[in-house]
Formats: sequence, structure tokens, C-alpha cells
Amino acid sequence: MRTLPLRRAGVLALAVGATVGLAACAGTGSATPGSSASAVAETGTRVALSYPGGIVVLDGDTLEVLGDVDSEEFTRLNPAGDGRHIMVTTSAGFQVLDAGSADAAPALTDLVFPAEKAGHVVVHGGKTVLYADGTSDTTVFDSAALSASTGLPTVETIPGVEAHHGVSIVLEDGTFLTTVGNADGRTGVVAKDPSGRTLAESADCPGVHGEGTAKDEVVVFGCENGALVYDDGAFTKLTAPDQPYGRMGNAYVSETSPLVIGDYKDDRDAEGYLLHRVALIDTQAKTQAVVDLPEGVEYTFRDIARGPGDRGYILATDGSIHVIDPATGAVTEAFPVIDAWEGPVEWQDAHPAIKVSGDVAYVTEPAKNAVHAVDLTTGEVLTTATLKVTPNEIALTR
Repeated sequence: MRTLPLRRAGVLALAVGATVGLAACAGTGSATPGSSASAVAETGTRVALSYPGGIVVLDGDTLEVLGDVDSEEFTRLNPAGDGRHIMVTTSAGFQVLDAGSADAAPALTDLVFPAEKAGHVVVHGGKTVLYADGTSDTTVFDSAALSASTGLPTVETIPGVEAHHGVSIVLEDGTFLTTVGNADGRTGVVAKDPSGRTLAESADCPGVHGEGTAKDEVVVFGCENGALVYDDGAFTKLTAPDQPYGRMGNAYVSETSPLVIGDYKDDRDAEGYLLHRVALIDTQAKTQAVVDLPEGVEYTFRDIARGPGDRGYILATDGSIHVIDPATGAVTEAFPVIDAWEGPVEWQDAHPAIKVSGDVAYVTEPAKNAVHAVDLTTGEVLTTATLKVTPNEIALTR
């Protein structure tokens, strides 16, 4: 791992026990990452679901509960990128959940990547990138090293400048992109080469939030008045049709498609979290359009995913998964899955969510303490499990 001028932070080797153990995790046991690549490959998709004070892990094929561990009251879940582990955002940082294998039960480990106000997790190009909102520091490690290591893997820490709710990503050639902001707000993105030299920057992305990497490593960031696209060393601003406020907050991408779907909000003062329009971005043509969804089809940031054929899949308030063409915004099919639902009062509140692995979507239904596996090629509900807890956040190992 290189140690470079403006990305010096340091390359650190963190060992088991170098971080604090959380009182909220007492009694859950501890497992040490260290499975072989073949063992990880043989373990199918695992589904992690948070609930108040804990996390359950399900087998992706049967939806059988494989493990149930204690955690903090509210945690966020993200894939760690190695096919076996989940990053759990806690008060101490990014804690490692081992989703288990044929030979080991799931366990919330004692391994923690320290972070003040742990935020976004981005997996791309074999790297896992962790962002700390409290310092704007970025931690980077080889994704596969988490399973190969007997403790935390060697990391590179890239110091932040001013703390803000941000996100970073590292491209395959080492280009480092990170948001710019401070306590008063977020303004844009900067791109640096591996030596720390600035390649490009843009301050034309107020409220920058989220990122997604499309085909050919074109990166899209959401802005409160459109989107910002990074491609081949340069930024391009895409202006939303609604001004001065037309916010895209999350980009839903496929790395085999140049087309991006974004959630979209056109009223800054609108109550609640339900949305009824989506942004469509063509990263090759550098265009953005906004389309209305059919009457009664609303969603939140948890309810869009990409799946078979690079299409979009929206889990709407009518209880159906709506299949959307990312080129035109046309809804081509709808698969009924759950009962109709209402939007959350607060974004952290449990409400239906969708995540996709291959051709299978995993859909939560908090009102029934249920989770469903759905074949996106046919719309068939393959399996349903009823839990003893109310699922909130969801993440898949692969």
C-alpha cells in the first residue's frame, strides 16, 4: 500500500482488539474474519436485517434465520464488499458483522473501523471506502482483505478538510473523489490523483449527496439542483428541470449501463418522505430528464434498485414492484408483492425496502414483520419469512 504526500494519513495496520467493544453488543460473541476465498464463494447470499437493538441474518435461498445478534438501537447496514461481511454503523464507527458460512454462525465481531459519525460505505473496483462525517476522513482497504485477514486489514486513511455529511470513492486507476463541504453545507466534489494532485473540482453541486458509478467508471453525484457527472478527468453539471430546487439525493446504477436512475424531489418544503418522480441520467450523452410515475406510485430512497436487464425496480406504496425502463422512464410491468403502505414519519422509521442480488429481490414488509424473496424475471414470490422482530435496514452480502 502506498504512502503518498497529500494522501499520507497514513497507512495503518489495525489489529483485533485495537478498537473498543460496544456495551450494546455484549453477549453477542465474537468472530474473526479469516475465511478463505473458496469458503466465501460457496456461501450464498446472506440477508442482514436491522431491528431496534439487534440484527438478524437470513439465508438468501430459504430465508431461514441463521443468526440474531444484539446491537445498538438504530444501526445502518451496508455490504462490506467481500461477499461475507456487513458494515454496521455504530457510535464507535463501522463495526464488522460476519454473516457466517456453512461452518460458522453469524456474529457481530469485535472489529471496528474507528470513525466519528460513521456515514457512507462505497464498494467499487475491489476497494471498500468508509466515510466519517465527523471528521471527513476517508478509510480505504482492499475488500477481499477483510475475509483474508485474521483482524482488520491494512487501511489507507485520507484526511478530510472540513467535517460534513459526505462520501468518497476510489476509481480503479487510484483517482480519489470526495465531496466538499463544512458545517454550513455541502457544495461540490473534488477529484485527486494518487499523489494528491487535484485533477478537477466543481463547486456547482449544492447539497451534494450520494454517488453511483455507471458503465466505464463514470461517477454521478446528486445535487439540490441537478446532478454532477465525473468522466475522464472532468466534471459536467446537469441542471434539473425544476429550479431553484430539483434534488437528486441517491443514484441507482448498474456498472454495465450508462443509464442512471435517481430519486427526485421537486418541493423543498414538502412534508414526508414519499416521492413520485424519478431522475433519468444518460452518462454518455450527459443529459438528465425527470419523469412522473403513474398515479398512486410513490416511494422512498429505500425503494429503488437495479436488476435484470439493467432495468430499474421500484417498490411502491401500492405494494407492487414496478419495472422501469431507465432510458424512457416507462413502467413496463408491475408485480404485486406486499400490502399497500404509507410513508414514514421520520426517514429512520421502519418502512418497506428492496435490495437485489442477481435476479432475486429481497423485499421487507415491516407491517407484517416479513421479508419476501421475489424472482424479478417472473414476478413470482419465491419465499416468505415471518420474523419475531420488525425489520428496518437491509443489506446483502452479495
